Amino acid sequence: MPAPASHNESAELKALDLAHHLPAQADYQLLEDLGGSRIITHAEGCVITDIDGKSLLDGMAGLWCVNVGYGRTELAEVAYQQMLELPYYNTFFKTATEPAIRLAAKIADKMSEGNPDLKHVFFNSSGSEANDTVLRLVRHYWTLKGQPERNVIISRRNAYHGSTVAGMSLGGMSFMHAQGGPLVPGIEHVRQPYMFNEGFGEDPIAFADACVKDIEDRILSVGPNKIAAFIGEPVQGAGGVIIPPETYWPKVDALCRKYGILLICDEVICGFGRLGQWFGHQHYGVKPDIIAMAKGLSSGYLPISAVGVSGAIVEVLKTGGDFVHGYTYSGHPTAAAVALRNIEIMEREDLITRTRDVTGPYLAKALQRLAVHPLVGEVRSLGLIGAVEIVAEKGTSTRFKGAEGTAGPLVRDICIKNGLMVRGIRDSIVMCPPLIISEAEIDQLVSTIETSLNEAEPQLRAL
Repeated sequence: MPAPASHNESAELKALDLAHHLPAQADYQLLEDLGGSRIITHAEGCVITDIDGKSLLDGMAGLWCVNVGYGRTELAEVAYQQMLELPYYNTFFKTATEPAIRLAAKIADKMSEGNPDLKHVFFNSSGSEANDTVLRLVRHYWTLKGQPERNVIISRRNAYHGSTVAGMSLGGMSFMHAQGGPLVPGIEHVRQPYMFNEGFGEDPIAFADACVKDIEDRILSVGPNKIAAFIGEPVQGAGGVIIPPETYWPKVDALCRKYGILLICDEVICGFGRLGQWFGHQHYGVKPDIIAMAKGLSSGYLPISAVGVSGAIVEVLKTGGDFVHGYTYSGHPTAAAVALRNIEIMEREDLITRTRDVTGPYLAKALQRLAVHPLVGEVRSLGLIGAVEIVAEKGTSTRFKGAEGTAGPLVRDICIKNGLMVRGIRDSIVMCPPLIISEAEIDQLVSTIETSLNEAEPQLRAL
């Protein structure tokens, strides 16, 4: 393990960070007030270490993505070998590369489990780009079908589908909509299946039915002949790890079939084992027409994303000449080679089954230790993604009035101080550790959250 940087090296990098670097989704004045970013220098397994030598258990797998953990030498070696052979080539000139072709075939194999028509893949570099591709592809498809008026996409309030203009428009986060508008037109937002916040104490089946009815009501109010697709994450990640009732997704699927609407599953977070299946929609037994994927595709080792497309859609695309869409790095051979090996690691180590049968249930059981905490209104998890809801009054969904929407970040900062990287979203703590996490590390994760809640309680009650 590298030695911590000297005081001078650390100070120099933090000064350069403040002077020149604009991190993603950051309050730049706050960063300046704090003296700069935390600079991560190395990582191994499930542990990250900063420039000052402080180690943290990474309860977020980077940014929902480092599924096979850090320090995988063979991923570095496959990237090196591919760079020596063919570091880059594009797919614009009726060309392709072996890594992209083999990766597409491997992804198709995983997608086809339970859905044999889902067998084509379009490559991009990020989840945001994948959802841009989805938007253009869906509208192009309906135009080729002779129904150009069918261009409205239904999404959900508080959904996250990326940070590009198209991704942000597809998403339903009002604070994102307030920056960089106007939004892409033709996107409608409906109720999210966030039971703790919006259906506290209700019967789960009745709550799911009400959420699905809201989708149908919007379809009917806009006009079924104008609706192109419905998009949603199997489990909403950045929205707050919102796990819908088990009946929700099958009924959404049936609703889309009823009205002839395309079903899009955003698998950017849920894909590649997170829920204990290769893709999150497979847990719910639904059959999307299109899926977006990224993050766990390469475990974050190199930027790559993909869109899975059904054969029925591709047959229509074949009638339209060029699909004039794509990116310089679509099917990047080095990124594809790394992603392919990443999937092979998951297969070899059976990380999907392990998540479903061992570590996922262990996390669920461990989180139950927090359920009795006076600040905890609910704990929930599915596979290796979970959340802890913070409340002011036990047995209710009442938030702290002086800190409404900020209790999560407050507890998050204490967790980080105590050696655990988690995310605070509004009044919750969310987690998404690497799929290689051990039972002992899960215990450490939960114990650190408990310690941090104890530390935060006097501050929250004093507000």
